[in-house]
Amino acid sequence: MYDLQFVDITLTTWVLLRQTWSVMEKAAKTRLAKMGLTPEKVAVLWICRDYLGLTSIAEIARFLSLQSQSVTGLLNRMEEEGLVSRISKRKGRPFTEVKLTERGEKACRAGIASVKALVTETAPVLSAEERHQLHKFLAALRQQIVDDMRLELTPPPDVFTQEPIHCVLVGGKVDGVPSGQ
Repeated sequence: MYDLQFVDITLTTWVLLRQTWSVMEKAAKTRLAKMGLTPEKVAVLWICRDYLGLTSIAEIARFLSLQSQSVTGLLNRMEEEGLVSRISKRKGRPFTEVKLTERGEKACRAGIASVKALVTETAPVLSAEERHQLHKFLAALRQQIVDDMRLELTPPPDVFTQEPIHCVLVGGKVDGVPSGQ
């Protein structure tokens, strides 16, 4: 990988951010491929397992910043593999709820463990303070793009608080659920 330095420092920042994400994604894909998974599949499984509301296609798309059609295609493949099942709900407004199968639960645990191991192995390169600063910087960049593009990052409809959602997995369950839930 090249350590490019541009005259415009903002381009250097962009390239470093892009390269970092790219190599982390490649490392995750390589590890997960050995289990027959992808980062996208693990993300869907994790959402289905730990999201406190109803996991509809729209909610999964919102969490992953994808279009519903993309999520539908992914869910079709995951359903064929026996990882998820979709249950049509017709009371009120129609939607489809996505649930993990037993096989999906096992794949979810293995996938999350693999991703967490990767993060745990790479995280020590930054101190806790540096990680905190990085969070602030990335959040600021994200917000600027959201503002510039007039995007809407809305919370899920059943989240009633402005508090951050502290998800610490303890024994396979979510601990630290925000107040108001």
